[in-house]
Amino acid sequence: MNSTGFIDQFLDAAWVEQGLSENTLSAYGSDLRIFAQWLAGKSMLDVDGSDISRFLASRFKDGIGNRSSARILSSLRRFYGYYLRENSITIDPTALIESPHIGRPLPVSLSENDVELLLGAPEITHALGFRDKTMLEMLYATGLRVSELVGLKFEQVSFRQGVVRITGKGNKERLVPVGEEAMSWLENYMSEARKTLLGERQCDYLFVTNRATGMTRQAFWHIIKRHAKKAGIKKELSPHTLRHAFATHLLNHGADLRVVQLLLGHSDLSTTQIYTHIARERLKDLHSKYHPRG
Repeated sequence: MNSTGFIDQFLDAAWVEQGLSENTLSAYGSDLRIFAQWLAGKSMLDVDGSDISRFLASRFKDGIGNRSSARILSSLRRFYGYYLRENSITIDPTALIESPHIGRPLPVSLSENDVELLLGAPEITHALGFRDKTMLEMLYATGLRVSELVGLKFEQVSFRQGVVRITGKGNKERLVPVGEEAMSWLENYMSEARKTLLGERQCDYLFVTNRATGMTRQAFWHIIKRHAKKAGIKKELSPHTLRHAFATHLLNHGADLRVVQLLLGHSDLSTTQIYTHIARERLKDLHSKYHPRG
């Protein structure tokens, strides 16, 4: 079997055994194919630690930073861990390779005023603007990932209970409350704007385009950026900006960290704890601004 075959076999197994998302599998595949190309024909199961070290060194010379190198090494560890368990290799060539040291950056979060400006940016007098407004309200109210939002279908929403049922990473299911404001926008969108966009056509997805198809993650990311520009928001945004704002603002208003963990669908509390740093930074800013000896 050539390197492509080994990579495909690993990705298939990762999808079946661990239920990894398409984005994660795509990232693994990209990293592994870069390594396979660098090997220039040498089998991926015949490498040793020196090959891995030289590959990472070459990537560093090409200007690849520690964070990207760490991600590539993580992909290689998973790949060789799988073939070690399958008894296809006897030694994991990544075992003695140290991960590059990386700091954990604080995610960019919007202030509550910025969020209000962003939510007010869509022009709700037409169907597309009403859809955008509803999607932004839903993101901020629920903390969903953009991919989870655009993938929503009607059967996942309980209008009576005011919750959405989400299947997140690792096929883990969670119930997320929507809140009265966002639910009101969603009900009005379903009864008016969505019907206008669909006409006589049918679509399983909750949020649709004027072509009667579901929206992609990339398309909605561009919509967020467009509305942020209109709102005059200068911060460098990411597709998860409103998710970060959701978590940060909950903590700022006294929410329990474990509750935020459940709402976000984090399997590990340490992933959620990064938001406590943002909350502390805000407290320090407030102290510095308003305390007479700040």
